[in-house]
Formats: sequence, structure tokens, C-alpha cells
Amino acid sequence: MGRKKISYKLLSNITITGIADKGQSVGRTAEGEVVFVEEAVPGDVVTIEVNRKRKGFYNGHLKVIEQYSLDRTTPFCEHFGVCGGCKWQHLSYEAQLRHKQTVVRDALLRIGKVPIQDLQPILAAERTTYYRNKLEFSFSNKKWLSRAEIESGISNIEPVVGFHRAGAFDKVVNVEQCWLQPEPSNAIRNAVRSIAIAQELSFYDARENNGFLRNMILRISSIGEVMLIIAFHKDQPEKYRPFLDEILRIFPEITTILYCINPKVNDYLMDLEMIVYHGKGFIEERLGDVRFKIGPKSFFQTNTYQGKRLYDTVVEFADLQGNENVYDLYTGIGSIGLYVAKRVRQVVGIEEIPAAIDDARENAALNQIGNTIFYAGDVKNILTNEFAQQHGRPDVLITDPPRAGMHPDVVKMLLELAAPKIVYVSCNPATQARDLNLLSPKYEVLKVRPVDMFPHTHHIESIALLALKK
Repeated sequence: MGRKKISYKLLSNITITGIADKGQSVGRTAEGEVVFVEEAVPGDVVTIEVNRKRKGFYNGHLKVIEQYSLDRTTPFCEHFGVCGGCKWQHLSYEAQLRHKQTVVRDALLRIGKVPIQDLQPILAAERTTYYRNKLEFSFSNKKWLSRAEIESGISNIEPVVGFHRAGAFDKVVNVEQCWLQPEPSNAIRNAVRSIAIAQELSFYDARENNGFLRNMILRISSIGEVMLIIAFHKDQPEKYRPFLDEILRIFPEITTILYCINPKVNDYLMDLEMIVYHGKGFIEERLGDVRFKIGPKSFFQTNTYQGKRLYDTVVEFADLQGNENVYDLYTGIGSIGLYVAKRVRQVVGIEEIPAAIDDARENAALNQIGNTIFYAGDVKNILTNEFAQQHGRPDVLITDPPRAGMHPDVVKMLLELAAPKIVYVSCNPATQARDLNLLSPKYEVLKVRPVDMFPHTHHIESIALLALKK
């Protein structure tokens, strides 16, 4: 039997009312069914061509904008809509903040189902461009082409450096100017491309798993230090030495250069040896009065400027008096724990990734902070009653889990520990709301504050203060 022909349905007169995950917007049909679509913004009235139907909702793509939203604005980046990042550049920043606030509020009401005594206004970013301290780029021998370019018959065979467009694993959008990272980011990336072409180095072919140049990572700290990491497909010093030397000649301000060799099919670099070619092998960053040594594999808040304001909010919510025993769960490189350490008696941090704990201990020594203890391992396995007996029960518990939220066993242990205060930092309001609901038998939510760490994207951080019920 032949495959049944799909009949696409048009939905007209759909008013877009909010933002959803991954840059989608959301509206409803006259019958109340939810519709998800890309490229539209809240306030638009649109016609949508449905490409997927599920129980209670549709997915589709934008066919016609019948009426433009008053919150629409002109994107400032020439690559908007192509590279796949910054999906809300066509929505005013004020409107982005309103809708992110609504996302957090709705998650708390629908999923958390617990009363919030004080939902504070979202903390807006002071910098809405050039705010990231880390970016990753890909080399490719195939350029992503628009439909118009494809129809013109031009070839896509071209050495390019930029971002993979979603769904195009073997093609890269050639980025001339990116508004996410401060200089010398654009200058270095564009020069690297030119040097590679001049030296006739091959760019990676993802389908063939071949080509010398694969990936580039740039870290630029707020105090001006620059780290460049290049991933090569093969260990060919006769090629990479002249290449890296020329980069250094043009950019002597680069603090350190590292490289790795990646012959694998995938682009994952964290399992590879990072080799120092120039400099000290790390850069330094500062949050408040705390210095951080950041290596090539270190996890660190990607927005340094807003990261400090996030941590200041954690300190404000915790209302630290100086004698607290603080547990810092999912501590990463200990950034929150070290930030609060000088304000408390002791910090006990737990993190699953051993290399991150190595960084945490090293950064504690760097700052001459002697009241921190860090453990490597899964929080659900380490955080036990025996652990609490050894280190003392927490007066304040700070938790900053990954997007999936806390494991049920961790939530259960938090209920047993019964710390007087919990400060819950989340990058996913939905899983945070779920966990707040699970903690509600013993805890009340005193206040919540959304934080906009990544302007022009759908990402939202949210900080909640919980207190034991009286």
C-alpha cells in the first residue's frame, strides 16, 4: 500500500498570545486548542499551516501575518532567522521580559500549584548584546544556503565558520558578525577563516568525517582575558603550528591557545585531551570579589554580568547572617558556594563532575577561602542522613540543578533534612515548579524572582526562596 497523502490544514485568525520553548510562540484556535508556531510574535494575528496534530494542540509554520503585533521590532543581526540563535530579536526587549515573567508565573500556577507570597518582577539584563563569555563555532566545507540562493543555482561548496542551522548537521551558516560575544570575538573568528583559506587548510565535511579544521571555542572574560580552543580532525603539527602561530602574530592579546584532536564522528570535545599551545592554559574571571580560574572544560555562568546579579539575588534571598552552615547542591565549579563563602560559617558543595570539583577546590585556594568542602558524585547518592551527621545539618540549602530538575530521591532527602531555608535556582521554570510542589508538604514559597540571563532567547532563570512551614 502507498503512503497516505497528508492533507495540511490552514488555521486562520489565530492571535499569538505568548512565547513557548525553543523560540516558538503560542496561540489558540476559536475552539481553545493550542497552536505552536515559529517566527510569529505575541500580538500577531496569523494564518498557520499545520504540519502536526496532537491531542489538544497543533504544530505548524507561519503562512500569513494578517495583523502585525505592536511589539514587533526590526532585528539588528543580519543572520537573524538563519543561524538559529537569538530567536526573539523581532520582539521588543520590554515585551520579551513581560512574556518571560508570564512563563514563570504560569508554570508556578499550573505545575507548582502552590501559593507564592511574592512573585517579583523579572530582573532585566543590563546588556542585551555582547553579553556571552563563551561561544562555540563550527568549520564546514558546505555553506547553508537560503531557498533563494538554492534556486539561483549557486554552489554551497565553500569554506565557512559559524553556527549549524537546526536540522542541517552538515552545513554551517557563515557568520560575519555575531552580537553575542564582545570583541575580539568577531575579529578572531573572521581572521581564523581567512588564515585557514590562505594556508589552504581543509574545512570539515560532516558527511565524510574528513577535513582538518573542525571546531573553535572562544572564551572572553570580563577582565579582558581570551582563550581560544581549536579542534583538529588529525594530529598534523606541520599544519596546525603555522596556523596557530599566525593567529598569535595577528592577535598577541590572546591569553592562551589550546587544541585537541577529534577523529570521532561527533563534535563532543569534553572527553578529549586539551593541549596547551600558548599561555597558561586557563583564563581568569571575576564575580564580585571572587576570582575564578577557568579551564577549557570548566562550566561557568555564560553571562558574567548578569551572573553576578543572579548570585546577588541568591545572597539577598538567603539573608545570610554570617554563622550559617550552607549546602550548595549541583555546585559546578563552586561558583555560588564560593560567592557566599565569606558571608557564612561553612559551605559544603556537591557536584557530579569530578573535574568541576577540582576547579572548585582550586578556586577556593586561589581566593584563600578555607571554609568550603567539595564532594564529587551524584547528589542523590552523596546527600544522606549520614552525610548530614558528618557535616552538620544545613541552615540554608542552595540548589541549582540541571534543566531536568532534582531527582525524586534528592527531593525526598531535602524533606528529611528540613533546612530552615532553601534557595532554588533553576534554568527551567517547569521543573522548578514541579519540585516546589513536591516540597510543599513541608515548605512554603516566600518569593520568586525570574532573571533574564539570555536576552532574545526563550531561556529563563528563576530563583525561589522556600521556608519551613511553621
